[in-house]
Amino acid sequence: MLNSERRPRMTAARKLELYLATRSADAPLGEILRQYGVHLDDLRAIERVVESSALAGLKAQSSHGRQPTDVSPERVEQLEQELVEKTRALAELGVSFALLEKKIVRSHAPAARPKARAGGTPSDSGSDCRS
Repeated sequence: MLNSERRPRMTAARKLELYLATRSADAPLGEILRQYGVHLDDLRAIERVVESSALAGLKAQSSHGRQPTDVSPERVEQLEQELVEKTRALAELGVSFALLEKKIVRSHAPAARPKARAGGTPSDSGSDCRS
């Protein structure tokens, strides 16, 4: 294949088109694969994705996965209040955690050396002897 004869990019729509073209029992699989410029392994991967996506879509439409369509204003208010309370509690826990972390870091930190005064050394910084 020459560079000027590039195959079209395998977009999602083209992959679905390939999948549908190979569903027939008498479909010339080799010819279709050559036409699309893919290998059998590529087709098998596309088949897995299409079939698992179809199952996921069908499960979402089932009656078990449906969200309630009519929620009373009282229930909405109750849920909003719960959200506010939980958000506040989470913020308080975050502050407590940060303070606890800070305390732990300070307790495990090596003792700080005293700072030297101007013109002195760290060893004589604690002395207040003046002559």
